[in-house]
Amino acid sequence: MADPRAATPPPPPAQLLPVAVLLWLAGVYLRIPVLVAPPLAPFISAELALSQALTGALTTLPILMLAIGAMPGSLAIARLGPRNTLALAMVIMVIGSAGRGLVPDAPTLLIASAVMGLGVAMMQPALPALLSRWLQPHHLALGSAIYMNGMLMGEFIGAGITLPVLMPLLDNSWRATLLAWSLPALLVAAALFLPRRDLARPLRRSPWLPDWKNPLTLKIGLLLGLSGSLFFGLNAYMGNLLAQQGHFEKLADALFWFNIAQVFASLVMLKMARTWVGRRTFIVLTAALSIAGTLGAVVLTGWWAIASATVMSFAAGILLILLVALPPLLVPAAETGRLSAGTFLVGYTLAFSVPMLGGVLADWTGDVRHAVLLMIGYSLLALPLAFTLDLKKQKGQPED
Repeated sequence: MADPRAATPPPPPAQLLPVAVLLWLAGVYLRIPVLVAPPLAPFISAELALSQALTGALTTLPILMLAIGAMPGSLAIARLGPRNTLALAMVIMVIGSAGRGLVPDAPTLLIASAVMGLGVAMMQPALPALLSRWLQPHHLALGSAIYMNGMLMGEFIGAGITLPVLMPLLDNSWRATLLAWSLPALLVAAALFLPRRDLARPLRRSPWLPDWKNPLTLKIGLLLGLSGSLFFGLNAYMGNLLAQQGHFEKLADALFWFNIAQVFASLVMLKMARTWVGRRTFIVLTAALSIAGTLGAVVLTGWWAIASATVMSFAAGILLILLVALPPLLVPAAETGRLSAGTFLVGYTLAFSVPMLGGVLADWTGDVRHAVLLMIGYSLLALPLAFTLDLKKQKGQPED
């Protein structure tokens, strides 16, 4: 039996602005809790006496949780509805993220980081599942671009504002800084209930496990792995790559341009989402450009290598939005959560494991370029999938 709330019309255009603001703020908190860790890592490590591996785990563990937590997110969407799931996930994220500022030792720090990553992972499929309930069909692509702009802005804000702006205002306390970034998310979670739709649990229980028979699950997931492994991997190995080229002094500038390129990508998509989303040509072009830019970062040196890496980041940012926007566009609302969760499960597993395997290869050979070349190799294998994507709206259960 379909949920009677399905007959409730989406909000008129005059009400789109508050919905857009909520989507954007939720998107911001997809990344700020994760990307605030690298700038604070030296201070946390000094106080808690962390090893290099544990210091790195502050960033890599949440990325791994983005894959592991996708399925709990899908289950919660099927049982609680997307809005309730998003609010619950934000509360879990705050408990873990703020908890990092209260921990007494390294083990509890890792536990708190894992809880935070679980919350973020549950948020990811809830947002695209919520779009179908809050927006009219012709606004779905724009809605995806809005929350993805928030996510990519969150990457830049978390990494770029923490040390020069927020931490000095809080007496240079990394604990207070984590609390200050985390607690406002509770206000966003509460504000999610202001739009007058999806207030209660759905009456019909939807399936929640990934539909592996649907080729979109693997194809979109493997292409997300292309985008994620290149972006996270090159971000991770940028310092070693520049050092090997004799240009380590350019690292700060390289990371700035590399990360802000994704912000520019999201701004472009705010303008072009309705034209580009759902078009196979743009997926192929941005995937190919991402690979070419990564290759340029390896074979070129100095500013040319940095410029090539920046192009890769820009293209990968557009590719990410193009792919994440597909589930609410292609499948019924009841299927959106589990398709998104399945693609995130595959994509973030690869975004974590491919760069890690590249690092193992680089340790074995003594050449960091081999880590990047392994990521390029995976991406070349995944690229042909972009040509085979079926981007026609699928028939299925009535939308709820």
